[in-house]
Amino acid sequence: MKIIKPVLLLTFAVVLASCSNIKGNQENNGKQLPSDKKTEITIKPEQLTYEAFLQKVWNFEEHPDQWVYEGTEPCVIDFYADWCGPCRRVAPIMEEMAKKYNGKVKVYKVNVDKEQKLAAVFRINSIPAVLFSPMNGKPMMQVGLLPNDYYSKIIDEHLLNIKTEKK
Repeated sequence: MKIIKPVLLLTFAVVLASCSNIKGNQENNGKQLPSDKKTEITIKPEQLTYEAFLQKVWNFEEHPDQWVYEGTEPCVIDFYADWCGPCRRVAPIMEEMAKKYNGKVKVYKVNVDKEQKLAAVFRINSIPAVLFSPMNGKPMMQVGLLPNDYYSKIIDEHLLNIKTEKK
């Protein structure tokens, strides 16, 4: 028992001393140490409200009979609902498109349950519905769940005017 007490005290002292430097490797003479983990930039589609849609996409209140695109880059708009199974399958595809075309194409989402006026303007009767809007010209709508590469093909050809090879 007498031997255990000094060993226990020594162990306690070592633990206390090793834990006293709270900053640990966070500080190195004012220099940042390189991180082992790479920070991933999260790029996701932007949620649009009625008001934001008017500013960023098309102000149909001012131009009800003519499509006048308000954006600075072509856009893709995913009309969806949280309860819709196919819409939930399109969501990761839209996230992938947002990353893939970052800086070239804006990717937006419109919840048709929350933005019923927007759904009515586009006569959305079936979801998912995805609107592809080029900088100039008329937009095109695709309804239903499509393969991932089909979305890329439409973006490349219709929005960015890149001809893709036929498989």
